[in-house]
Amino acid sequence: MSEPRRRIPRGLLFALAVTALFVLYVWAVAGRGVAMISTGEPVLIGIGTGILVIPLLVLALITREFWLAARVQSMADELAAAGALPVDDLPRSPGGRIDREAADAAFAARRAAVETTPADWRAWYHLGFAYDAAGDRRRARAALRKASGLYPAR
Repeated sequence: MSEPRRRIPRGLLFALAVTALFVLYVWAVAGRGVAMISTGEPVLIGIGTGILVIPLLVLALITREFWLAARVQSMADELAAAGALPVDDLPRSPGGRIDREAADAAFAARRAAVETTPADWRAWYHLGFAYDAAGDRRRARAALRKASGLYPAR
């Protein structure tokens, strides 16, 4: 029996479309940047360099985010196969907000697991989702980056 085909998430399609538009933008303005640099005038050289360098930095950041997303998905696939994905069973308000006290309690357990086994990517992965449930997206991403760094290359 064949496995069901995985659906491509809409968010991924949107991200790829925006990235493609950004690459087209870089391609369109690169010629102007080169033309400005070739004038030899210091101000235009500076602007032309900015036109070429800033989009490349943004492209590097986009690449880094796609790489992290792919690694997080690989980790999620492995945890799902082992039946160890984090479960979102926290109580919610009628408006859908997670109960803060319950999120803090779940967070404490995940934080303790990381302190016990700091080299375990699974503990960091679960901590990332505990941070997310607590509403701290910045720390959630940092924990997932740490988990990704500890995750063995496959």
